Amino acid sequence: MNPPQPSSDLDLYSRTAAEAASRVIREYSTSFQLATRLLPGQQRADICTVYALVRVADEIVDGTAEEAGLGPDSRRSVLDALEQETLTALSSGFSANLIVHAFATTARRTGIEIPLITAFFTSMRRDLDPVTSLSEEQYRSYVHGSAEAVGLMCLRVFLQEQHTTQEDLAELENGARRLGAAFQKINFLRDIAEDAEHLGRCYFPGASRGELSEQRKTAIVADVDADLHAAWKVIPQLPLPARRPTALAAALFGELNERLRRTPAQQLLEQRVSVPSWVKIRLLASTVLSVQSGAAR
Repeated sequence: MNPPQPSSDLDLYSRTAAEAASRVIREYSTSFQLATRLLPGQQRADICTVYALVRVADEIVDGTAEEAGLGPDSRRSVLDALEQETLTALSSGFSANLIVHAFATTARRTGIEIPLITAFFTSMRRDLDPVTSLSEEQYRSYVHGSAEAVGLMCLRVFLQEQHTTQEDLAELENGARRLGAAFQKINFLRDIAEDAEHLGRCYFPGASRGELSEQRKTAIVADVDADLHAAWKVIPQLPLPARRPTALAAALFGELNERLRRTPAQQLLEQRVSVPSWVKIRLLASTVLSVQSGAAR
């Protein structure tokens, strides 16, 4: 079947921008791509635009821009310019940057708020300075901007054109924040060796680069358990199209957390834990069946 013909030049441009954004998630994340494929077409495209903007910002601060020869001041300028271009596109409805245009189109249609965008860029900007010996407040602020805000952006996509009471919205927002936080904390833990060795970072409060005690690891895993438990409680309240992909993402990261729990702390300082492809397929099948049957954790 041929794709529908664009109704205007802007429609063609926006569709092309969305296709460019979808390429980003295909190249960078097998886990999130697997989850998003369970979404209906428009929501899948919208989530891809959120992921793409987040990924581009990550590439500015996580080594790719530095590899290209950009010094610290240049990386900061590029990140600042990306944030400003995003906010301008949100206002105007257009950007010459395809990824920014795709995200802004999604944000305008789904109601993604400016404070979520600025919170995200604030956390990304934090990565341009040494990230060591974070206080508890700094850690929570970073997690909010880098992960909880992104979770709320995704929730806006899921709830577009959905009538939700204020009470239900508050519960869903808490679940979205907690799921985003769980993803980020798991990534901090599984990337602890690479962050320390290549980026000179250590995100966990009170921890030092290249050091992780078994007691500390156990506490982090337990914190993630609590976040995932809170998220699972509200997944059944999501609109039906969003339940399976969200449940699959939670299951994939829950599996990662279990593998981190079983891996000695010293080993985490030497290698990155991952979920094999066959396990991802098993989780996909079990998640689809459990959501279809209405089963909840």
